[in-house]
Amino acid sequence: MRQPFVAGNWKMNGSRDSAGQLLEALVRDFQPNGAEMVVCPPFVYLADAMRTLRGSAIKLGAQNVSAEESGAFTGEVAATMLQDFDCSYVIVGHSERRQLFGEDDENVARKFMAATRLGIRPILCVGETLEQRDAGETETVVRRQLDAVLEAAGVHAFVDAVVAYEPVWAIGTGQTATPDQAQAMHEAIRTRVGEADGTIGDRLRIVYGGSVKAGNAAELFAMPDIDGGLIGGASLDAENFLDICQSAEKAGAN
Repeated sequence: MRQPFVAGNWKMNGSRDSAGQLLEALVRDFQPNGAEMVVCPPFVYLADAMRTLRGSAIKLGAQNVSAEESGAFTGEVAATMLQDFDCSYVIVGHSERRQLFGEDDENVARKFMAATRLGIRPILCVGETLEQRDAGETETVVRRQLDAVLEAAGVHAFVDAVVAYEPVWAIGTGQTATPDQAQAMHEAIRTRVGEADGTIGDRLRIVYGGSVKAGNAAELFAMPDIDGGLIGGASLDAENFLDICQSAEKAGAN
């Protein structure tokens, strides 16, 4: 049985005041009933988040990590630094990092390994653009992104990892893959990892991201290979985020 997983990616949003209010509301109202909740605020709010979440059931994650351990890399944040703030998870390979900041498959794989070396669980994002989907390349693109990490890190590095399927055309656009479209890709991802190790493939948590909100979460999470979500805009509202988490819990109980 895979534990449902819901993570909030705040991206570059919020202020210190609004972040604090959001975290306090989540700590107050989150009643864990089977699902794992993670919040990923901007780097500058990690210290505040660590203090607010300490003693709660909510885990802390970061939005990015350097592939390097230390050195002259201005503006970068090492995995050891994330450790100092009790980060349990870190997002790697988000489409915005790939598209806007030029991160390629090799760089994403190195970031994945930098996190796992220190026991920080990566949330590996994979997904295709609209042009790639229209060209019938969806599975080829996602498999390439996944294989880059499998080949560099090995399948056993996926034991504690989470994979997030995020079709690029659905991120922040209001468009969402249909439950059947999302399920097909989640099944393909699980099958690919299972080719390397069947047990790890069966146990791997694969979540969906791409304009998930309270109104569509239950239908998506009801699919057999969708284990939760990586949530963008809806995670900035405590009530909506908690509703999404409840949908994941209900789906996991069925």
